[in-house]
Order: sequence, then structure tokens, then C-alpha cells
Amino acid sequence: MTRRLSVAERHAAAEKDFLLAEIADQSSWDQFLVEQAVYAVALNEDTFSCNLLRELLPELGHGFLGAAINAMRQGGLIEHTGQYVPSTSQATHGHPIAVWRMSIKGSEVAAIRTARRENAA
Repeated sequence: MTRRLSVAERHAAAEKDFLLAEIADQSSWDQFLVEQAVYAVALNEDTFSCNLLRELLPELGHGFLGAAINAMRQGGLIEHTGQYVPSTSQATHGHPIAVWRMSIKGSEVAAIRTARRENAA
């Protein structure tokens, strides 16, 4: 037997679905730019979290952060450090968020990209 949702839970789910649909309506170009920002931060920082990325990105990019982080993690470019920090986003009420770092594979990809740029120049 499934548990029935309360009125508040149904409204929260509807709002969440609306926000997800709104994010999905944005162009893939926007998500690509956020992924590039995550990669640039990973190249320049020992560790990072979404707190740092939210400071760097315009408001429009915030909705893509989770998708960008997840895509880069699944691609093996970044890895979780096992650490968490409190979120600085007021919407999250300070819940813990993951701390990330560039993976070995991500460092290798960066080295290849750097070599290509230098050879092209």
C-alpha cells in the first residue's frame, strides 16, 4: 500500500516539477557553459563546492550546477573528496553539499587539451 501525500507534499512536488521543467527548457548551450565553468574551477582549485561556483555564475546558471557536476562526475573528470560543507544558498537552509576535486582522468584530459593548444599556436 502506498502512502498518500499530504497537501503540502503535493504542492512541493508540483513546484519541484515546474522548476525542473523550467531548467529543462533552457538551451543545452547554457548547460555546456556551466560545465565549462565547473571544469575551469576544477583546474584552478584543489577542491571546490557549488558554493564557489554559485559566486562565479550568473543566476541563470545556478539551475544547471547539479546536472553539470553529475555529468562531470559520471564522465570521470571530477571526484568526490568524501567531505561536505554547509551550503551558502538560502534556499537550501545550509544543508551539506559535496566537496569535489579534479580526478586523475580529468588532469590527463586537461594535459591533452593544453598540449593541443600549444601545438596549434
